[in-house]
Parts: sequence; C-alpha cells; structure tokens
Amino acid sequence: MEQFVSNVKYFTERLLQKQMTNCDDVIEELFSKACGLENFPQIPDPMLEECAIQLWNWAVTKNTGSSLTNMQKAKVRHVACSLLYCCEGETPTEGRIRKQILMASKAGRTWLDCKNPPNADIFLNLAVKSLETLYSKLTSRADRSSDTTLSKEDVEKDLLRILSFQAESALSQGNNTEALAYIQRCKDMLLRLPKDTAYLSLMCYNFGVDTYNMRKFEDSTIWLSQSYNIAKMNVKYAPESQVQARILRLLATVYVEWDCQRFQEKALNAVSLANKECMSTSGLYLKIRILLRCGASDDHIRAGLSEILEVEAALDECLSTVNLLVSEDRELLAFEFLKRVCQHFEASPDLGSALVLHAELLLQRGKELLGKQKIEDIITGHYTGKQLSPQALTCLHLMLWDKACKYFEARNYSEALQWYNYSLSFFQAGQLDPNLAKLQRNRASCFLQLKQLEKAKDAVKEAERCDPDSIFTQFSVYKVAVLENNAEKAAEALKAMGLLSKAPVSREDRLLVPETAASHLLKLAAQIALENEQQEAAMKALEILCENCDDAGLLLSALRCLVRLVLSTIEQRTEGMSAGSLDVLLPYLKMALHNISHQSSLAAEQRTEYADWFRKIAWNSALYCESRPDRMRDFFVLSYQASMELSHLCPPDRGLLMGQKTCLLMAAAASLELCRKSLLSDQVHHPLPLPRLPHLASSSSTRMEMYQEQQRREVTNAAGASTEELTRVLEQIQTCREVWKTLKASGNFSTDPTDTLLLLYEFEACAKLNNPKVETVLESVLELQNVEAKVLETIAALAMEPPAHFPLLCRKALRVALALHRNPPQVDLSRCRQERHSLRKITFYQQTISTNKCIHSLINLSLPSGVSEAEARVLQEAWGYYEEALSIIAASPDDFPQMETLWLLTRAWNTGILLYSLARYVEAEKWCGLAMSFVRHLGSLQESYETQMSTLYAKILDRLEKARIKHGPRAMEE
Repeated sequence: MEQFVSNVKYFTERLLQKQMTNCDDVIEELFSKACGLENFPQIPDPMLEECAIQLWNWAVTKNTGSSLTNMQKAKVRHVACSLLYCCEGETPTEGRIRKQILMASKAGRTWLDCKNPPNADIFLNLAVKSLETLYSKLTSRADRSSDTTLSKEDVEKDLLRILSFQAESALSQGNNTEALAYIQRCKDMLLRLPKDTAYLSLMCYNFGVDTYNMRKFEDSTIWLSQSYNIAKMNVKYAPESQVQARILRLLATVYVEWDCQRFQEKALNAVSLANKECMSTSGLYLKIRILLRCGASDDHIRAGLSEILEVEAALDECLSTVNLLVSEDRELLAFEFLKRVCQHFEASPDLGSALVLHAELLLQRGKELLGKQKIEDIITGHYTGKQLSPQALTCLHLMLWDKACKYFEARNYSEALQWYNYSLSFFQAGQLDPNLAKLQRNRASCFLQLKQLEKAKDAVKEAERCDPDSIFTQFSVYKVAVLENNAEKAAEALKAMGLLSKAPVSREDRLLVPETAASHLLKLAAQIALENEQQEAAMKALEILCENCDDAGLLLSALRCLVRLVLSTIEQRTEGMSAGSLDVLLPYLKMALHNISHQSSLAAEQRTEYADWFRKIAWNSALYCESRPDRMRDFFVLSYQASMELSHLCPPDRGLLMGQKTCLLMAAAASLELCRKSLLSDQVHHPLPLPRLPHLASSSSTRMEMYQEQQRREVTNAAGASTEELTRVLEQIQTCREVWKTLKASGNFSTDPTDTLLLLYEFEACAKLNNPKVETVLESVLELQNVEAKVLETIAALAMEPPAHFPLLCRKALRVALALHRNPPQVDLSRCRQERHSLRKITFYQQTISTNKCIHSLINLSLPSGVSEAEARVLQEAWGYYEEALSIIAASPDDFPQMETLWLLTRAWNTGILLYSLARYVEAEKWCGLAMSFVRHLGSLQESYETQMSTLYAKILDRLEKARIKHGPRAMEE
C-alpha cells in the first residue's frame, strides 16, 4: 500500500510541474493505478487526500484554459474522486461529504459527456449515497435552524440533478424503464422544488428528441408527453409557451411518422394544443401536413390554408405550403392557394418568387402553353414595374435553361432555342455577364444544329465579348471555324483552349464532369474536326489534349487516335510510308509507353490492351525504316519496352518472348548498321592505284602503308563518337541472351540462328570498341555446333573492318573457314535425281568461290607490305596458300575468275621484287617464278603479260646470275 501511495504522489508531482507539456502519459499512469480502487479500500493517509485535492484543482485550472480534452478531464476527476473516497474515515465530516458529492457528481457528468455511462454510474451512485448520508446528518440535528433547512433544500436540489443524470445514463444504455423511474422520483421532488420544473421538462424534451432521432417513436412520445405534463405541473416555473408549443409540435410529428392513420386524432390534438399555446406558421403548416397525410377533405384543408394567410405568414412559408400540396397530389388546392397568395402579396417586392413558382408548376404538370404564357407575362411585368428579385430571376433562369436542355437532348433544337430566348429577354443590351456568355454559347449550339451558321457566329461573338477567357467560349469559336473551314481560326481557338485547359473548369449544362471538362472538350473538338474531314485540326486538338490530360484512359485513347490519324495521313502522301514520315510517331509512342507503365489507376485489362496495340504499331513502323537504322532501332526498342510491360501484366507466352527476342536482335543490328554508316561517312575515300610491276613495287607499298595508317586514325576518331551506341548494343545483346535462354527452355530451337547472330553482333561491337573480349567471343563461335564457314568469314571481315584491327583473329577465323571449305558437309542429293548433276556442279562452283575468297584474304594478310614484314615464316605461310590456289585453278581452270588469277600473279611478283630489293635473291627468284606459273592461266591476257613478264623475268635472272658471280654462292644462299 505504501508503494501505491508513493506512486500516486510521484505522478501527481509530475503532473503539477509547470514545464509539463505532454501530460497524457502521466494521466494514463494515474488512471491505471486508480482503476484498481473499485471497492475503495480505506487508506487513511493525509498525503492521498492532498493529492486528490491537488489533482482536482489542477483539472479545474486546466479546464479554464481549455488545454484538456474531455477524456483527460474525466480521467483526472475519476482519479481525484477515487482517492478522496479512499481517505474517508468512519465518521466523515459534513465538509468532507460535501466535497465527495461535488467531485462524484462532476466526475459522473464528465463521463456522461464522454459517452461512457458505465463509468458515470459508478460516481453518480456514490454521489447519491453521499447525499443520503449528508441528509441523514442534517435531519439528525437537534436544532431546526434556518441554515439546516437551507442545507436540506440544497441536498434535494443536488439529488434531483444527479437523478436526472442517472436517467440520462440509463437511457443512453437503452434502459428506458429505469430512466422513467429516475424521472418519476424527480417529479415527486418538484412539489418541494418547483423552480426546477423548466429544467426537468427540457430534460425530458431532450430525451424525446434523442429517441426520435433513433426512430424509437413510442419512447419518444412517452418522453415528450412527460415533458409537456411536467410543464403543466407548475405554470409559474414552466418553460415559456413557445417552448411548450415546440414540444407539442414534435409530439404531433412523431405520431405522424409513427403511424398517421392510427394516431391521427392524437397528432391533430397535439398540434391544436401547440397552436393554442403559441400560434405560429410552423404549427399551421404541420396541421396542413397532418390533414394531407390523413386524407382529409378539401374543405378541411382550405380552412387550414385560410388560417395561414390570417396569421400573416411570410411569402416563403406560403410557397412551401404550395409545394407541400403539390407533393401530396392536391393540384387544385395548390393552384387555388397560389392564386390567393399572389393576390395577398401583390404589393410585395418578392411577388416574383410566387409567379416563378406558378410557371414552374404549370410546366411540371405538362401545361406548357399556359406555362409559356405565364413566362411571357413575367417578362412583360419585369419591364413594367414588377421587376423580379435577383433570387427569383436566378430560379427562373435555371428553370428555363433546364427546359431548353431537355429539348436539346431530345434534338428539338428550335424549341430549345425558344426557351433560351426567354432567358435572353432578361439581359440588358451590352451587359457583361458570364451567364450571358454561357447563354449565347447554348444559343450558338442550337443555331449550328439548325444549320444557321451566321446566327451562330453572332451568338459566339456575343459570348466572346462577355467571357473571352472561358474554354467553352473558345470551343464555340472553334466549332464555327471548323464549319466555315477556317483552319487558321480553328488553330487559334485550339491554342487558346490549350492554355485555358490548365485552369479549373466549372460544370456547364450537365454536359461535362468538372474534373475533366477541358479534356473532354478537346476530345469533342477532335471528333468535330473528323466529322468535317479536317484531319489537321483533329490532330492538333488531340496533341493539345495529350499535353494537358490527367486522365490516363482518355490520354491513351487520344494517343491511339492520334497515331491512327498520323498513319492515315502518311499513307495518303505520294511517298507513302517512309522513315522520315514516321518520325512524328516517336514522341506519341514514347508518351503512350510512359503512361502505360506509370499509371496504376488503369485496370490491368486496359493497360494490357493499350500496351499490345502500341507494341504492334512500333513493330510495324520499324519495318518501314530500313533506310534509317536510327529510327528502326528506336521503334524496335519501343516495341520491346511495350512487350516487357505486357509481360508484367500477364504471364509471357512463347509468342511474346519471340517478339522480345526479335526486337532486341533487330535493335542491335540497326545500331551496328548506324555505327557502320557513321564511320564510313567520316572516312576520306582515296582510290588506290592498281598494283604495278617491278620498278614501282617498293614505292607503292610505302604509300599504301601511309594511307592505311591515316585511314586508321580517321576511323578511330569516328569510332569514338559511336562508343555509347556500341555499349548499348552490348547491353541489348545481354538482355536478348537472357530472353533467349528462357525461350530455349520452352521448346526445340535447334535450327534457330539466334546464338550465331548474338555472337556475330557481340564480336562486331567488341571489335569496334577495341574490347579484348573479342577473343572470348571468337572462341564461343568456334564452339558452336555445325558452325558455317560463312560465319567465320564474316568474323574475319569484322576483325579488320575499321576501326577494328585484329589480324591474328582474322587469320584464325579464315584458317578454320578454309578447313571447313576443304572438308564441306555432304549435301543430300538423293531426292533430286534429275538435277543431281547440276546441283553438284553449282555446289562445287560455290565452294570454289568461297575457298578462293578465304585464300585471297589469307594471302593478303600474310604477304609482307613492307621491309619489316618479310619474315621467312610469314612467306612460308603465304606460299602454302599460293600452292592451294594453284591446285584449285588446276582443278577447274574455267571456273576460276581471271581477275583473281591476275591479282595472285601481281602479289607474288611484287613480293619477289621486294625480296630482290633486300638482296634475298634465291627467294626473289622463287616468288617471281611462282608469279610466272600463273601466266598460263590468264586466258585472253596471257599473251600480253607473258611477253612483258618473260622479258622482266629474264632480266631478273640475269641480275641474279651477276650477283651470284660477284658475291659467290655463299652470299647468294645468305
């Protein structure tokens, strides 16, 4: 117990600290401690009593500054009151009991305010017990002084308040019978406390209101009857007559809503009593309502209506009664009473409200001719002294526009125009009013539907004069311009609409939703242009819509329409589909893809549909861009991105994966082609002279070296600009390889060349980037099953295509290719009996050409182009290739190209001359002799070359002989 006291003291001191800002945690701690004192064990400790008083006073101080919530206040009072009762001795003093009563009653009231009646009951019961104890003490006194009498009266007053609180608590917990019992005790006390009559009557009235709101009609009638009966117990201290009338009117209303037929008499009695207590238009209105609900005769109702006029009811109240009669299908009575109202208020400035209502009722009842006549009378009166109030005029405008709108929707445009013209009659000439602009726009729409273009133009001009900064006005200008085929004016209006679409747009004539009004207007503008065969205007409208639209679905729909229009326009041009004409599609496709991937508001089905549609458009566009590899690449990349979005929305199937693979392959191929073109455009092309014979061989070789070096430098500079593109190619290849890996796991693709293509593209990109990975890529190519010689020849060409320069890799690839040509795979000719011989011949010829190309390239790489390269090993390798070339020529002399033979001859001869210049006479004679062996295979050129070369060969032999005599055999061998 000492620990409990210590804790209470600690938390109380913390709460009383001035710097305490967040007291909620401390209050919770104190409340949790006090909740354990349910039976209030006696703890006669002065410290606890002091804490209770301090906490109570602290709550009072904080409550003054409104810094505590009701719940916090209730918990602090709960703790303080509980502590005070714990400190109660066996014979508490009157002062302590009064403190207990005060604190318990206020704690209970606070819990009631917090909608916690169970906690309230605890303290209200304590308060009642303490009051009984105090009353017993006062009664047991020997003296009968006036102070004692006053104290007993105070106790009874407190008891009445607490009993009323207990009734409220019981009612909030659904115990209506218990609540009535508490109120009955209070009623018994009113004989001694008459001044509390009004308090108790209003308390019961509030109970009646609460139960009525909960639709507990029986309980509500009980409480309202109690309220009125209590008021009649003491007229002097009862609520004023207006309040009693209100009680009775609510009682009548409850009877009507509960069961009008069953409680008709009670309802009428209640409202009659209310009107006797205090005559009011609300009471008379309620009486009319009850009579109507009960199906009373017209005469009874007329009598009630006459009472309303007799009490000088306001015009609005009379018009409400008219509407009530109309709603209960008492049309005749409604028009009769309305006529009497108009006569009664003829001199009132607000008479226009009654006239407008009269016209509205006529129109609602289908009496359109009478309604029009009434409106025309109102217009005449408006300009002859019976001017409508602003409120009545607004109501009339709304009624006229609503009528016109219905006719417009029914396509009865001439009738709609007539109703708009009625509205126009109330505007002054030259008046500037946004509503007038709206009216003129509506009139223009009617004129356009009636094919009256000039009148529509006049109406639109008026709208522009009144409200030029409205997007609706500019839309009307645009419609007229389109119908006039005025492209310039239409473009200006669309531009203005685009600027105005950034501002919020209000609702107009139930046509558009406010949040997307501008977007829908631009969509409608495009539709109008298309209906009038003006594609340029439609495209402009859709472009502005796409720039300003926040609705993902509408935006994608507009982009799809825009793309279709662009494609349609391109197809109509003379050049048709081309890479240049398709450039305009790129930003639209990019915008569409961005919105598909970033808009989670769209349903998955919609995103899937749009992604697939734009993917196909990007794919088809790429196919038309063969002459523009940059555009082909962009379109294939977009198609791939769209297909990736599809794979996020639905499980990717085989077809989708094939599409992704193809897009990546084509994009990589286009990027490589773009790099080739970029490099070629930066090269300076100088035609090389044909190789000449002996006396020019050395100088020609030197110039060749200089030219190749210059060319290599220039190409290297061009390659630097393409580094980013090539790096992107490698990324695409890697992505494609992952897709291809997934695809291969789903089936057999043994005949698909994708692996080969990926390696070819990777080799080319790495070679142009001078990436050492090229060797690894070549090894991967060689590891492929059934690799073709043609693939290796392509690798060899790429290895030496500027800026790449990998002669060793080139030779390696060509050697493998040559080996494949020497041992080609057998062609199955069993099914081609008649053409077997021809096919063999064609295959042999193709093989010869391919082998020759390999040999040509290997010789070109192997033969020295300068002094420093004339090594014996290199010459020996080249010699072997020449021997193979001779064997091929010998096998099929007629199939070997003559110019190729001439090239072989020239290179061998020039090599011999180079060796001769190096004093390597034996080798020189050998190579010159090799060149001479090709002369007999020159065909028609044999004679001219044989004569020239024989003479030169003789001179070389002569020089060789002289050199041999001069230097000796040993020198010759060296």
